[in-house]
Amino acid sequence: MRYISTRGRAPELGFDDALLAGLAADGGLYVPARWPTFSAAEWTPMAGLDYAALAARVIAPYVQGSVVEREIATLTQRAYADFTHKAVAPLTQLDANLWLMELFHGPTLAFKDYALQVVGLLFDAVLKARAGRITIVGATSGDTGSAAIEACKDKAAVDIFILHPAGRVSDVQRRQMTTVTSSNVHNIAVEGSFDDCQNLVKAMFADARLRTELNLSAVNSINWARIMAQVVYYAWAALKLGAPHRAVAFSVPTGNFGNVFAGYVAKQMGLPIAKFAVGSNRNDILTRYFETGSMTATEVMPTLSPSMDIQISSNFERLLFAATKNDAAAVTGLMDRFKQGGAYTVDPAAHQHITALFIGDRLDDAGTKATMKAVHAATGHSIDPHSAIGVHAARALKLDPAVPVVALATAHPAKFPDAVAAAIGRRPALPAHLADLLQRPERMTKLPNDLDKIKAHVRAYARKV
Repeated sequence: MRYISTRGRAPELGFDDALLAGLAADGGLYVPARWPTFSAAEWTPMAGLDYAALAARVIAPYVQGSVVEREIATLTQRAYADFTHKAVAPLTQLDANLWLMELFHGPTLAFKDYALQVVGLLFDAVLKARAGRITIVGATSGDTGSAAIEACKDKAAVDIFILHPAGRVSDVQRRQMTTVTSSNVHNIAVEGSFDDCQNLVKAMFADARLRTELNLSAVNSINWARIMAQVVYYAWAALKLGAPHRAVAFSVPTGNFGNVFAGYVAKQMGLPIAKFAVGSNRNDILTRYFETGSMTATEVMPTLSPSMDIQISSNFERLLFAATKNDAAAVTGLMDRFKQGGAYTVDPAAHQHITALFIGDRLDDAGTKATMKAVHAATGHSIDPHSAIGVHAARALKLDPAVPVVALATAHPAKFPDAVAAAIGRRPALPAHLADLLQRPERMTKLPNDLDKIKAHVRAYARKV
């Protein structure tokens, strides 16, 4: 399998190099040169596989030619061995045609674990084969950071620096990062928004000297391996509900568009997915795009669902590339306009391609609490604010009743206890392995939104390649 950049000016790479590069040298995002597909006859027997075995089957085409090609089944078994639910990603029925897929049974209680537990092992295997080392830099709106740290802590060939927006993640999210004592883990609280953190990371990758000096790599969803591993749970849910002989739909709370783009990839691989509902909070840049065809950034507003407090949805670039039939020049032009003026308008044909499959839905904090309360009253299930937005968006879909809808529950309610308590009057308890989290000492560095100071900090603490 070969990988190409959405901006067309970076070299084509194999999987191992794309994994370690993260972001393409031209600022674009790597995607497969072709989408691998399975026929209905090939999908059908996969419904009988356990989650780890299905992961190996779905991922296998993407790692052809890699040093991990022959051991991918072993790696996926290791990745999911300690998840706390035997099904790994269980489906819970909320009403006649709505299902909740619980993606919070990994070590850090969020959907990011489902990809990053695999990605951490992939890094380890590739670096061991090459006798190399990397410096990972990543930005998080709350969950990516802790999942990445959990996957990379104590790795001899990895240093990891995670930037999070100071004061804009929940206490549980922050402490899951800052209480890790491993010497190769470095937390940076940036005085700014998630978009500021993301821009700092992209700027570091754009610095060719720094990139080479520290052998920078990424764990954000700009890294293709993240998307690849997330495709699996879409296949898992679809197969459980009757695919490939029955269409399904998905509702996904999203900010950076990586999670829902993995669903788009699942469709390209041959699964009959009828529609995607994309749920937003007050930071509704994606909903506004689906309604108008224009992507226009506004000020980031803090909400009860902080992981979605984003106005720059980086992974949307991958969808634009597909919708423009791999027109790298067109994508580059759109990205340049967005960088310069905070807005762009998509060609009508490409916009029509996108809206044929995606719809947007928005929900403010009051609506989020109301949805959490209603779900709890009707089913007894507590859900976190991000998952509530997914449930609301699912109910906004107008589909044939024969098409089941799966809403993604992206985090354990205990990660957002204040929001849950405000909605249902009771604070959810943390699982036993995190019961003392709020008493553990923290370790982080607070820095301004200043690229030079961030670079200096990373240089000072990263072990040299």
